[in-house]
Parts: sequence; structure tokens; C-alpha cells
Amino acid sequence: MLTFKDNKGQGLVEYALILVLVAVVVIVILALLGPAIGNVFSNIVTNI
Repeated sequence: MLTFKDNKGQGLVEYALILVLVAVVVIVILALLGPAIGNVFSNIVTNI
């Protein structure tokens, strides 16, 4: 049976995949909510 004694590379790849997934989710959320957030800040600046 084959065993791998060095799992550091595998761990790094898993962390990289998690980071990429989080980045994609953040980009999608900002793309969907960006205009609404911009309107809120515009209203705040207008009222000041």
C-alpha cells in the first residue's frame, strides 16, 4: 500500500482552494449588492 509521509503540499492546496472559494463568494456578493450599498452611501452623503 502506498502512503504519503509529506502532506504539507496537500494541506496548502486545500487552503488555497478554500481561499479561492471565499474570494469568489465575496466577489459575487459585492457584484449583487454593490449598487444597493452605493445608493445607501449616496443618500448618507446627500443628507449630510
